[in-house]
Amino acid sequence: MKRKRALVTGCAGFIGSTLSERLLREGYEVYGIDAFVHNYDRWVKERNLQGALAHPQFRFFERDLRSLAFDELLARVDVVFHQAALPGVRTSWGSQFQEYVDHNILVTQALLEAAKNSHVQKIVCASSSSVYGGMSGPADETIMPQPLSPYGVTKLAAEQLCQLYAAVYGVPVVSLRYFTVFGPRQRPDMAFHKFIKNVLSGQPIEIYGDGEQSRDFTYIDDAVTANLLACAAPVKGVVFNIGGVSQLTVNDVISLIETRTGQRANIQRRPEQPGDPRHTFADITKARHLLGYDPQFDVEKGISLQIEQVRRLYNF
Repeated sequence: MKRKRALVTGCAGFIGSTLSERLLREGYEVYGIDAFVHNYDRWVKERNLQGALAHPQFRFFERDLRSLAFDELLARVDVVFHQAALPGVRTSWGSQFQEYVDHNILVTQALLEAAKNSHVQKIVCASSSSVYGGMSGPADETIMPQPLSPYGVTKLAAEQLCQLYAAVYGVPVVSLRYFTVFGPRQRPDMAFHKFIKNVLSGQPIEIYGDGEQSRDFTYIDDAVTANLLACAAPVKGVVFNIGGVSQLTVNDVISLIETRTGQRANIQRRPEQPGDPRHTFADITKARHLLGYDPQFDVEKGISLQIEQVRRLYNF
């Protein structure tokens, strides 16, 4: 029986590398592509890739998607998991916005343009809860998006391109709005990683605002499972919330890290940052019903696993 072939863009990143390994375990042949963009250290991404690179069914290409001809690559694969993007709410303001447009909007459009003339069976695109902006309660996919950052604007534009290409050209694409994914390999610029690293090393933790802002946290394995479910589901042109089973404040998270590490956090308060929503809260009813998505991991277990990985990464 012929192996199914998958393309994973952003395969050296947090979600992309974990997803690539899962696909390999599921029997896929995986084509991974990554440009090692500058958002964090290359050595961390190379370490993320070690497991996949050791597998005989993994083929890696170091390419910049902004100048890639997708047509030839799509001719080789059955499905695409488009994880590549330039992330970060706070860094998307100002002169760097053009990079966000290039990586998040124009690359997605080029992929979709190539896909309309291909035999690709499904494209799953990574989106973000940042498209919503602020939330006072659970957000479902019918709520009007109101992003609070240029990053959120670019992710919303990419989503809308996916819906357009599905409606006009029948491209079999779906988008997943991730809600604060955490766990082993989380990006070094993300809160859990920074908090854990700084607590373990005795460095101060910067908290923006009062720490009572809350997030719907999604464990990495649940986010990866959502990708496989979306790939298999007979839907296109649809957007899904992908959240977890726990919603905590930043202060709650720091307390958990202190408990799990046995070390006290040195907290430094900073002013609230523009573009940071006060709360995020996913209504995942649609993903439960149409994808069979059923998140399993809670924050306490996930933090313990992430602490172990951060200790190994930095030899703490």
